[in-house]
Amino acid sequence: MCGIDGILYHDRSRQVSEKLIERMNDVLKHRGPDDAGVWVKGNIGLGQARLSIIDLSPLGHQPMCNEDGTVWITFNGEIYNFPEIKEELLRKGHHFRSQTDTETIVHLWEEMGPACVERLRGMFAIALWDENQQTLFLARDRVGKKPLFYADLPDRFIFGSEIKAILQDEDFEVNADLEAIHYYLTYQSVPAPYSAFKGVKKLPPAHTLLVKDGKVSLQRYWDLSYSQKRTVVGEAGERDLQEEIIERLREAVRIRLMSDVPLGAFLSGGVDSSIIVALMAGMMDQPVKTFSIGFAEEEYNELPYARMVAERYHTDHHEFIVKPDAQAIFPELVWHYNEPFADSSAIPTYYVSKLAREYVTVVLTGDGGDENFAGYPRYQNLGEFAPGNDDRSFLRRMFQLPLELRAFPRRTLKDLRRLKDLTPDRLHYYQRITHFSEYYQGHLYAPAFINKLNGKCGVDIMLDKYRQSDAKNFLDSTLYLDFNLYLPDTLMTKTDIAGMTHSLEARMPILDHHFMEFVATIPPELKLKDGTISKYIFKKAVEPYLPNEVIYRKKMGFGVPTDHWFRNELKEMTYDTLLSQRALERGYFNRDYVQSLLDRHQSGENWQYLIWNLLMLEMWHLMFIDRVIEPPHQFSR
Repeated sequence: MCGIDGILYHDRSRQVSEKLIERMNDVLKHRGPDDAGVWVKGNIGLGQARLSIIDLSPLGHQPMCNEDGTVWITFNGEIYNFPEIKEELLRKGHHFRSQTDTETIVHLWEEMGPACVERLRGMFAIALWDENQQTLFLARDRVGKKPLFYADLPDRFIFGSEIKAILQDEDFEVNADLEAIHYYLTYQSVPAPYSAFKGVKKLPPAHTLLVKDGKVSLQRYWDLSYSQKRTVVGEAGERDLQEEIIERLREAVRIRLMSDVPLGAFLSGGVDSSIIVALMAGMMDQPVKTFSIGFAEEEYNELPYARMVAERYHTDHHEFIVKPDAQAIFPELVWHYNEPFADSSAIPTYYVSKLAREYVTVVLTGDGGDENFAGYPRYQNLGEFAPGNDDRSFLRRMFQLPLELRAFPRRTLKDLRRLKDLTPDRLHYYQRITHFSEYYQGHLYAPAFINKLNGKCGVDIMLDKYRQSDAKNFLDSTLYLDFNLYLPDTLMTKTDIAGMTHSLEARMPILDHHFMEFVATIPPELKLKDGTISKYIFKKAVEPYLPNEVIYRKKMGFGVPTDHWFRNELKEMTYDTLLSQRALERGYFNRDYVQSLLDRHQSGENWQYLIWNLLMLEMWHLMFIDRVIEPPHQFSR
């Protein structure tokens, strides 16, 4: 795990400043405190802040090159199948100096060019310079586990693992992107390819990018297909499928135990992290180090379930109780997430990462189980699983559709494609996944802010994902949507940032792309049985390994008691921040509506998610745009 960065001037006579690359490295040092590297040659410069995981020797230093120095790479991630690729490359005559996966990518590029990423199994953000072709190559893994941002400017191309690396370029003008903020308010995070900073973009997952002769080209190299389904007949067929799920997941866990540093696991007490711990325990010759977070508020506390699994597998278990300390945690969150980010479970993820880093450098997590096996309650009772799917139910849902569309900007009602694609089921799902949908935006947004958006609708982000899917049913197409929106932009961002804040690498076996492709062939009725039994086949598969109390308890998620905090510890801070003169003068929101959200929450209604969304947005402005809140560290750009 590392932080990577670099800059390419289109004018070959310009010289990259080593000091600029060093500043970019410095601001990413939390991602890689073990080593730092700078390589500059004329108009190209690459940087690396390294967290040493594989080959701890100086031979693992990056940026790294091939034998003749014509190909240079800076790489963030882990490639789990690199030993077999390396053997192939050795047979073809390539020479290796290190035992790293990084060097394998260099030689694979020499053999395959941009198509090399199709061979890689793992998580990665890659930046590679080919001197002979005068080409800069960027790539990001299939589900967006590792981040990569870039700014394509008239005279230069600059990139980094985090936006704050790009901001070290003093010639870069820092401004908020209002369209991206609009989408953030909708989805709780800024969806790729947008970023909250004007002029900065995210490289989308499963994409490569080439910069050559001042021109940038993007290409998608992988997609998750749901078109092929396996036939599962009777109880015997289900048992065979359950066994295959475990064996394939076991293999995905096994290859992620590769490490030259201490390794453990997050254990939330849910099904996904628990089965990962169970499988790890069967493959390790020492107790698995497990880490759990709890809350003083009992309804949010999952520690008893985590302890059940820890005791069953005799893990070396560690726990931490989270208590709100706004003065300490808010600047940390805002600074490290770079953009406004409204998933409040970033708080416990931050703390469990901090706890784990005291003992290990690598953890395995259960991320991806809900997206693979339809585990979220929001999947239930929609599409082919909608109850009472008769003519009266259909007409009732169709009647609700135009009522919701009244909140859309008038000019967008002319968009017949949107009206055609926004079916009642998709509209209902949109309501379930959004913070501020168009209905709430109609109350929240000030007229001037609406005008600046030029009719852009957040729902179009969702509809584009639905259109890209080859799924033949509503559930599969919705899982595809979440794999391409919620998972990379919210969950993967949360896990990556929380871990790398503390120089901790997180690995996700359930998001192994081979495993995902296998799970996509499972019929949807075996994932969401009868429209209400979530993760049906997965839960049956893990029964021999986990207590029933863990498998079949009500899903909690990684909940955070912000509803309590906003009525108590964080009440004064929230009112003062969101109703300040500075916040109101931005011209984004109607003051009366913001006040009403805060007051209604105090009266007992629950508006915690929307309040958290607004609070993180304003805190981001104060730190990155207005610069009136100092970062928690020495850097200010």
